[in-house]
Amino acid sequence: MPDVITLGEALIDFVPTESGLSLAEVSGFSKRFGGAPANLAVGLARLGTDVGFIGKVGDDSFGDFIKAKLVREGVETSHVYRSHRAHTTLAFVSLSKEGERDFIFYRNPGADQLLMPPEIRKSYIAGANLFHFGSLSLTGEDSLEATKRAIDIARGSGVLVSMDPNIRFSLWEDDDHARTRIMDTIDKVDILKLSLEEAYFLSQQTDLHKASRRLAGLGPDLLIITQGEKGSFCRCGQSVYQIGGYSVTVKDTTGAGDGFMAGFLDQIYGELKHFPDLNENTLSESLHFANATAALTTTDYGAISSFPERKRVREFLQ
Repeated sequence: MPDVITLGEALIDFVPTESGLSLAEVSGFSKRFGGAPANLAVGLARLGTDVGFIGKVGDDSFGDFIKAKLVREGVETSHVYRSHRAHTTLAFVSLSKEGERDFIFYRNPGADQLLMPPEIRKSYIAGANLFHFGSLSLTGEDSLEATKRAIDIARGSGVLVSMDPNIRFSLWEDDDHARTRIMDTIDKVDILKLSLEEAYFLSQQTDLHKASRRLAGLGPDLLIITQGEKGSFCRCGQSVYQIGGYSVTVKDTTGAGDGFMAGFLDQIYGELKHFPDLNENTLSESLHFANATAALTTTDYGAISSFPERKRVREFLQ
């Protein structure tokens, strides 16, 4: 059984072969592996963590590509299902000159939304130490119920639960729908990681400390807010930590948050038995490692192409 299990979307990112252009102006795209929970699984595997992925892809060539990639990366795939009802989700990603992204999704529905509750097996999740999910699996009715079942199994089995919403607003009916469904899950999460924009959106606050206090007050023992090149902010109980980022030549920010989460979970994994009483040194070192992993992730195009191995992160930090 894997030590860490992630659940959610695995999809295809089509990344422009030219940067700084709108999707209407781009003349060509490159096919890349994508989907935040699947990216995280690959990132953890690259760092040496024993990880499995739960999700559904289409019974198509893109699904073949995703499944094969997960296997090659060392991710356990016995719970990657195939759908005959819908194709693998596609996302076209436009990159600005600064490496920022604009998404258009082809998903109505996508296979990832058709993950069913009976496909969530108690023995698989209960054998892990940590279960992770995002918010895209909350956008479909079937995948919503499957995600809820997985969370309930994890909590009932003493498995820690982490979440990175990775909100894509175009996939929700409206902002209120997104906020309501995501907020309904936060009280069931031990570790919550958000971007600064997501923290402000969900908390309806525009101050970092106020936003973090409100969200942490809903239940998570550990709240992390990423701030791009400025680094990361962490609230653990009454303690707060601000860890600076690292300067690199950015080509593409796609997957940076997933790289961060992979780095962080990899570093604290051995300390989970002490959770939530992690000491200051452990948290600080984990956040430095996560910031470095995220920075390295932005140095190439595509979400996982530059996910580093542990040795490379250590060398970068030195």
